[in-house]
Amino acid sequence: MNITATAPPAVRAWRDYDPDVCTLPGMYLGELAQAGPIEEETDRLWKLGARRVHLPGTIDLTDTADPGTAARTVRSLSLVRDLTARAVLVEWNLRLDTAAGDAWQLLNHLQPPQRIDGPADGSDALRAWRRGHYLCKCLWRKGPGFVQIRDRRWGELRRFTADEPEYEEVIERLAYGAPAESVPAEVLADFRGEQLVLDVGELAWWLPYRVSRWLQESMVI
Repeated sequence: MNITATAPPAVRAWRDYDPDVCTLPGMYLGELAQAGPIEEETDRLWKLGARRVHLPGTIDLTDTADPGTAARTVRSLSLVRDLTARAVLVEWNLRLDTAAGDAWQLLNHLQPPQRIDGPADGSDALRAWRRGHYLCKCLWRKGPGFVQIRDRRWGELRRFTADEPEYEEVIERLAYGAPAESVPAEVLADFRGEQLVLDVGELAWWLPYRVSRWLQESMVI
């Protein structure tokens, strides 16, 4: 069973990426409540015309012990991930542990945040994130009888392909967060070994975003 947080905060949205264009009449969509399941939220925002979305507050990965807090964090991360997959401009802030080191690289396939709090080198990490970000950096797709992940977060291409049905089942379960103990331990261990899962409190959350078609030819990506 996927876990989602209750009463998520409203987001602000505009019809264009350019801040100057967003000041024109009719471009601001207002504050939009996240009324439904998170797996449907990105489609809803896209159909409303949202191309720039601002998330309130800070996604805090240092405060996840409480199940409700962990669920809210996973929901917000899922929204950033799914909007990134749509090439929507996402404005968000991130807080990491002061000793996080290069932990930000786990998330560098996502739209870069506006600010990274916590680590002393947060500004350096943010510059590197912005410099190296591009679409389809870490993604997964479902083919006939297999799933494949293509990951370039660390520079080189890493591929993970599985044709066992339990791998696809675990991906689907972790897509919007699920208790780590609720999925087969050996499959989860494989995904953790490839750094494809983020542990948020007791929840495990799937990092890559899904594509239904390539933005470039698949051999390029």
